Amino acid sequence: MTAVVDGDSGEGTARSRELPSQITIPCIQGEMVYLRPASVGDLASMDALDAYVNASGVTGKDRVAERAAVQAWVRRSQAWVDGIESRKSGIGDPESRRTIAWAMLTVPEEHEDETVNEHTATEFIGMIFLIDIDGWARSARIQVILGKEYRGRGYSRDAMPRVMTYGFADEPEGLGLHRIWVAVPEKNTRSYSVYQSLGFVPSGTSRDALWDEANNKYQDLNVLDTLVDEYDPVRAMDAFGMHVITTNPGMEKALLLHQHSTAIRKQALSDTIASQPEAHSDEAQDETTMGDKMKSDSARIAQDNIESENTWPYNSTERNKSKKAWWRRLGHDRMSSRNANDSQQEE
Repeated sequence: MTAVVDGDSGEGTARSRELPSQITIPCIQGEMVYLRPASVGDLASMDALDAYVNASGVTGKDRVAERAAVQAWVRRSQAWVDGIESRKSGIGDPESRRTIAWAMLTVPEEHEDETVNEHTATEFIGMIFLIDIDGWARSARIQVILGKEYRGRGYSRDAMPRVMTYGFADEPEGLGLHRIWVAVPEKNTRSYSVYQSLGFVPSGTSRDALWDEANNKYQDLNVLDTLVDEYDPVRAMDAFGMHVITTNPGMEKALLLHQHSTAIRKQALSDTIASQPEAHSDEAQDETTMGDKMKSDSARIAQDNIESENTWPYNSTERNKSKKAWWRRLGHDRMSSRNANDSQQEE
């Protein structure tokens, strides 16, 4: 690899901005899904799942284009694993940008963490990608494509923070990315809110960039992104009651950074409260009482906010599994409802 001066650090340290010629894609474990490297053999399963239904509403592409893109992404991912140069793979990018594709499998509801692997995980439900991985800009786009029956059930919320943690993790454990972004059609408000809850922030809008076939009009394409020094996967998981799994790439360091930032906020809170002026004269008694109350209320609210980020004792061996968290019940209940409706229609 060719080393160049890393302009991000400002310290003149040498750091390569060329992607490795070959990569080993790690398996990543969630609580609802297990991710393994996708293969060309999985493409037929995507067709069987109706993964491209309503593509224009979910990603902004038409169904044919979505299917072609997924097939190219999986082949690019496999070419990188095999060490085939991008420009020689027949599916390369002139800028030598790479793609990583994972197959998403469901995790049995009752399991022990150490027993889950690609053989014990159950249904194939879709794929998740890091697309257009740009080594020079250290940037990539993330995309989830699920089968028709598996959308809106919390699987993306489980998988995305864990994939992003790998993307942001330092090399060689991760990709050493600086930025991860998503592109969301204007009408896909559900995904937009999910991405915001995961820590993405709006960064721009491409006006009339997509054609909305269902409504026979153009629609905007919204772009959201997040940076390595502002993204906290622990907070993103906390928002949905999910646990940290420290065996996933980059997670141990992310947990330490989260604990460090929490400690800094606690110290800042203490300093703010301690620095507030106190009144001592008899005439200022009312102001003193009110000031004490405001300080007390501020401390309570701030402490509640800090503690809300640490609902789950990540390092405790006695932690409760979040198997009955609302997002898991959401998926289970929706599938049960669909099965019941199907049975009634058959009768």
